[in-house]
Amino acid sequence: MKIQRFDSNGRMHAAVIAGETLYLTGVTAPGVEGITAQATLVLKKIEGLLDKYGSDKEHILQALIYLKDMKDFSEFNQVWDAWVVEGTQPTRACLQASMATEKHLVEIVITAAVKES
Repeated sequence: MKIQRFDSNGRMHAAVIAGETLYLTGVTAPGVEGITAQATLVLKKIEGLLDKYGSDKEHILQALIYLKDMKDFSEFNQVWDAWVVEGTQPTRACLQASMATEKHLVEIVITAAVKES
């Protein structure tokens, strides 16, 4: 199986493609206040990364969502539900987690299929 790694910072890669599967590192937006704003920016960043590496949100297979506080679950879901494409929703887990900094409210890890060329 062919494995391609992209955009290393010395500790990790921003993306890895193994075969026809794309793995994105966790995406955050700590410079933005509030769960709605952070979720919106994170999903926008994910769309850009998917496009950059040959996929799109309709090809997402799985989303792992980490929330700093589950009290934000409902508000996060409003943003998520407006973003996903009906009929192409991925499998998903949403967990409460300690975050890297106090400013991180959400982090999303994505696995997606690479679009056929």
